[in-house]
Amino acid sequence: MPNTAHIAQAAPAINVWQQDAVDWLRMQPNQSVNLIVTDPAYESLEKHRAIGTTTRLKQSDASSNTWFPTFPNDRYLDLFIEAYRVLEKNSHMYVMCDQETGLLIKPIAEQAGFKFWKFITWDKLSIGMGYHYRNQTEWVMFLEKGKRRLHDLSMPDVLQHKRIHKGYPTEKPPGLYEDLIEQSSAPGEVVADLFFGSGNGLLAAARLGRHAIGTDIAPAAHQFLASQADTQGIALNHC
Repeated sequence: MPNTAHIAQAAPAINVWQQDAVDWLRMQPNQSVNLIVTDPAYESLEKHRAIGTTTRLKQSDASSNTWFPTFPNDRYLDLFIEAYRVLEKNSHMYVMCDQETGLLIKPIAEQAGFKFWKFITWDKLSIGMGYHYRNQTEWVMFLEKGKRRLHDLSMPDVLQHKRIHKGYPTEKPPGLYEDLIEQSSAPGEVVADLFFGSGNGLLAAARLGRHAIGTDIAPAAHQFLASQADTQGIALNHC
């Protein structure tokens, strides 16, 4: 059974499960996580797969990985309710999303008890695919439970990190995760990723001295993370 209550106080390591995000959260103790940073496979991506406006959703030169299942919009309330329960009293949650998903899930997160602060913009520093004002940015929804001070109050709400080409589908750059983790957690605290994908969020947390835990239902995500963790010399435990 997944349980964060007895994570060893040792060198940085990553503990992962291959479970549905909501099911995994339901098995975690109350107030056992200090920060959640995650990037769900949001349902709106299906539109782009259907009309072929992005190479991230298929076998291609830009992405050699098989696409993964999306997380249905009608499950976000359960996700946020459980995330709110699992988070410590004064803590943050960051959810990466496109504009369509962000506008949909903001009131759902508030319904679950979170305070919505703002949408942070990730500037990818290069243009993406599409037809109408091609995308160079994505959003990161910034949520709070209780009250926690950010580490650096001078940080702007536009974070510039070059997008990753030919990586894991929708892979986010390590620097983006590092900014968010350093802003909203301290060494020794527990950082969780509910859809870890490439594993860059968990790897960043471990490198920064946090206890990194997470889940992903896709076998390809576990294989990709195992390779990256081995390359970086970070212990990876499959629970």
